[in-house]
Amino acid sequence: MFSLDGIEHRYGGTTVLRVDAWRAEAREHWLLAGASGSGKTTLLHILAGLTVPTAGRVVVAGTDLGSLSDGALDHWRGRTIGLVPQRLHLVAALDVRDNLRLARHLAGAADDPGRVSGLLRAVGVGDLERRYPRELSQGQAQRVAIARAVVNRPALVLADEPTANLDDAHAAAALELLRAQAVDAGATLVVATHDARVKALLPKVYALPARPGAADR
Repeated sequence: MFSLDGIEHRYGGTTVLRVDAWRAEAREHWLLAGASGSGKTTLLHILAGLTVPTAGRVVVAGTDLGSLSDGALDHWRGRTIGLVPQRLHLVAALDVRDNLRLARHLAGAADDPGRVSGLLRAVGVGDLERRYPRELSQGQAQRVAIARAVVNRPALVLADEPTANLDDAHAAAALELLRAQAVDAGATLVVATHDARVKALLPKVYALPARPGAADR
């Protein structure tokens, strides 16, 4: 599914991330572990093609990301990657249904109202299609974000700290929902977190060493 080789990323001359090698197979579920400041978010963004590493090679779903132009990379990302960011970034001017429809449009996929409605029902917010993000609870917004991430049946689903600020019951439910939707989409799943509660749920672990004194990126 993906391979990282010789990855290094620097900001202003400071190395903030180094990954010698990491390989994951199709449909595997991984925990990307590391303390705050270890570079988990940066690594997710490299896998998503949002950040170009300073050095190294990134291959995802058979595509060498370094070979793509900016326009081709945008198109590839919409078709291949499902991202659940820390800040959910739902489009405030669009209702729940249209947030998912927009994700399909940006990927160049045909409008599929049945897919959108069925997926919202599957994540437990089928009755909220016409609500706007400001009308949702945090838990409801997270479910919508998960649905948006998998609406195009991506090959790789990336989730950044999805259990942050959740109690034990809601954290377990969020992880199970992510896993279930990744399985349904046939996707590889990578969850980045320093939440110890997640370790028991995702047995495959890639751990980043702490980088003392740095803010997570």
